Amino acid sequence: MPVSFDSPTLAINGGTPVRTRPFPSWPVHNDSETDAVAVVAKSGKWWRCAYSADELDTKNTDQIEGRSRVDVFEERFAKAHGAKYAVAVTNGTVALEIALRAAGIRPGDEVITTPYTFIATSLCIMNQLAVPVYTDINPHSYNMDASQIEGLITKRTKAIIPVHFSGNLCDMQTINAIARQHDLVVIEDAAHAHGVELNGSQYAGTLGDMGCFSFQESKNVATGEGGMLLTNDKRYYDMAFSLHHLGRHAGELWYKHFHQGWNARMNEFTAAIGIVQLERLFEQNARRMENSAYLCSALAELPGLEPCRNHPDLTKHSHHLQMLRYDADAAGGMSRDDLIDALNAEGIPCLAGYTFPNYANPFMNSEETQSRYAAASITLPDYAAYTERCPHTERACYSEAIWLEHRLLLGDKSDMDDIIAGFTKLLTK
Repeated sequence: MPVSFDSPTLAINGGTPVRTRPFPSWPVHNDSETDAVAVVAKSGKWWRCAYSADELDTKNTDQIEGRSRVDVFEERFAKAHGAKYAVAVTNGTVALEIALRAAGIRPGDEVITTPYTFIATSLCIMNQLAVPVYTDINPHSYNMDASQIEGLITKRTKAIIPVHFSGNLCDMQTINAIARQHDLVVIEDAAHAHGVELNGSQYAGTLGDMGCFSFQESKNVATGEGGMLLTNDKRYYDMAFSLHHLGRHAGELWYKHFHQGWNARMNEFTAAIGIVQLERLFEQNARRMENSAYLCSALAELPGLEPCRNHPDLTKHSHHLQMLRYDADAAGGMSRDDLIDALNAEGIPCLAGYTFPNYANPFMNSEETQSRYAAASITLPDYAAYTERCPHTERACYSEAIWLEHRLLLGDKSDMDDIIAGFTKLLTK
């Protein structure tokens, strides 16, 4: 049985905390980022269109000087993930919106996705006046339950957006097979999945038709804000590039616009930081994997605690989050939220993450949202009904999920031992 929540030994009650020193901070940075930004600032060329093809040494594929940093970042990020094409944009949300537009998603179309993710995944659908349709999550991985997709497909279904939550790969084999059978576009939300590898040869973001990444400051490649769209399909690349560049086509007149697009171009400063951050990604991911394995082997022995299961064929993991499932009854009755409060008091940073699903956001059933769709003669479903349809998502949000940030996994074994000690103090006598 766990120690009593009223015990004076607990830090939350005035006892001595397990840990008082800080864990590794994020983002990791040094003079490399500072120097990279300074070079851009001194160049006076702060956007990619300031560079001309005349400055490019076509014999030197690794050339940086005299080139747009955005071009270089796109090339290197695509190469690191085994993709043919990349479009660098202002943020991950915009990457998703551009992917949907490039896929031809129109008002009233249905897009199947997960309710257990950041709201951008739903917003990008609804900003097209398309309709999000949700699977429940797999209770062991917290990714979308691919076995439910087939039953949700209607004549209006046009796309699937799987989210590789926490950096753990979705069941892409099943998802892609269903998509091929029903002629659906697959757009991976890979905001957590930088450098995540399947079977030693394929990467998140290249397993579907398009893949979208975020470089927001919390992500494993951090530039403050920023995003990237990857694809191996030239048609999708050409459309995505045009949409992010105000609808222009390469080689056409500057003021000639072919599509209703955005100015979603990444700037040179952001790309300069991204190039440096990318150089650290795979070493950092390897350290996270090693620490996660050590940590989870110990935490799995504690009552009421189970680490989420990884995709069986995943060979490189980003561990953007270390996800834990907590069963209060099996642990002796302490609620998830009380456990998190107590762990933080012990010096072990953790959080509950999403405390309600996407479909429970106020705007989903608001009069404002309903009126926008009604003006286009589109009827939205009653999203409150998903409370009954998604029991695993409900449990994850309200009572089960515990998140550990990826920065904690950049420490050493003694840091993992402190995390283990904090959980052990609260979950055993």
